[in-house]
Amino acid sequence: MKNKEILSRLYNKYVKKHLNKILISFILSLFVATSTSSIAWLLDPAIEKIFIEKDKSLTLIIPIVIVIAFAVKGTSLYFARSNIIDVGKEVAKEFQNQITESILHSDVQKIDEKHSGKFISHTIYDVSLIVNLASTTILNLMKDSFTLIALLGVMFYQNWNLALFAIIMIPLASIAAKSLGKRMGKVTTEAQERSGMLIKYLSEILKSSKIIKIYQKENFELNKANNFISEFQKKNAKINLVMVRATPIMEMLTGIMIAGLILYASLMVEKGTLQINNFFSFLAAMMLAYQPVRSLATLNIGINQGTSAAKRLFTIFDDENKIKNFSEKKDLKIENGSIEFDNICFTYKTKQESALNKLNMKIPGGNVVALVGHSGAGKTTALNLIPRFYDPHEGKILIDNQSIGNVNLKSLRKNLSLVSQDVVLFDDTIISNIAYAKLDASREEIIRACKFACADEFIDKLPGKYETIIGENGLRLSGGQKQRISIARAILKNSPIILLDEATSSLDADSEQKVQEAIMYLTKNKTTVIIAHRLSTIINANKIFVIENGQVVAEGNHSELIKNSNIYKNFYNKQLNKH
Repeated sequence: MKNKEILSRLYNKYVKKHLNKILISFILSLFVATSTSSIAWLLDPAIEKIFIEKDKSLTLIIPIVIVIAFAVKGTSLYFARSNIIDVGKEVAKEFQNQITESILHSDVQKIDEKHSGKFISHTIYDVSLIVNLASTTILNLMKDSFTLIALLGVMFYQNWNLALFAIIMIPLASIAAKSLGKRMGKVTTEAQERSGMLIKYLSEILKSSKIIKIYQKENFELNKANNFISEFQKKNAKINLVMVRATPIMEMLTGIMIAGLILYASLMVEKGTLQINNFFSFLAAMMLAYQPVRSLATLNIGINQGTSAAKRLFTIFDDENKIKNFSEKKDLKIENGSIEFDNICFTYKTKQESALNKLNMKIPGGNVVALVGHSGAGKTTALNLIPRFYDPHEGKILIDNQSIGNVNLKSLRKNLSLVSQDVVLFDDTIISNIAYAKLDASREEIIRACKFACADEFIDKLPGKYETIIGENGLRLSGGQKQRISIARAILKNSPIILLDEATSSLDADSEQKVQEAIMYLTKNKTTVIIAHRLSTIINANKIFVIENGQVVAEGNHSELIKNSNIYKNFYNKQLNKH
């Protein structure tokens, strides 16, 4: 995507809607330009009337007018910046909302492939560069362009020969800044990458604090942190270095120009073609023009930074999801909740071997079905295909003879509840975490779900009871307590199909018995697919599928498999020995 296309997209989608505020800043920029040029022009009558002609009537008037000119300039600049800050704030809000929306609607596989730190860096670092382009850069373009034009007008008014000599600096400064702008785009991209790596590292050490302490790796991690921070700061320093490279160029050009002007002006004064008051007014205009010339010369640096950041974000926005919700597709109609895996093949992008290889399963509706097998056999992958976290590369999954790929995605997930071994909780109250499954649930419904999940006992002992803040991912709760909150959430949703991935793995024997009773009540006449290692869960299942290397190698109930499957018998004996 070329810079012109990026700028066009930024304008049409994000900036155009704020043209009213930009127009106000445009008008205020004209006031800034007029007042700035009037300050330079006023030196002409001030020197001529007050110092040369000794006209006392203007001794007070001209200084007052100069004060007014400065006041108009300051006030106009304040309101122009305030307006443009509002534009930047709205653009930032829209971009950050769009990044959040992109994350929320992204395929699970896409999220898995990119570290969370990268998304955080996009949200903070890249958006700040785009905001600078959409606000400060736009204001500087208007304000400094008008100011430069107005000051050039004063310079030409005072002496057009000197003015022609002075404007030679403008194209020279622009040529120097153009090469710096291209360099800035590259350096900014490198800095963003280092920012993402640093945020990624910081998020990892925050999650791994216990592991770091138990292995006494504080100094090791500190050295790694220093490396990440040093690399990030080097790139930031390089950005600042590129920015200030314009300074010696501009200072040198200004010095040459002023020296040449003084020499040229002195000759004109000698010949009588230039008055001293005209020269001082011209010199003031030229010195005031230095700032807008320097700003405009480096304008492409901000543009290149902003377009580089926008390009990275547009790449994320334009990356289409493979798994989409099409509202025009028919809703899933649940009759008895039967599930069928028909020749399912699936391979993760990060692995070469297949996770599932022509997997075939028929899960009767209203039954409790257990998936057993060694770690890595494909059980969790099979479970994750049912809610379409991933889509199979071959084959299809049917629910009540309806292909889940041909039904409305929302209606599919509405009929599913999931409790995973990796419990996900929010840094909120217990009641909010449980109500996440059903936001309009009454307090009585939530308490009932907690009783079924054996969670009410420990909740009632907490200081805030159901209003207790549980911390990031429930860090203030034990593993068993977190699991029971997760089960209560699934119970509250009351879906016809329930997916349990090691749902009782973190519970003690007493709690497990109670939860098993609750699950038995909950799953009555419902389709339940359980991945479990606990013998009680396996034995009580209506049907058991033994999965090995992504295929079903045996199926039946416990008694049948003990007789007919050596793999299941070995698996059962190992579990029995553990208990």
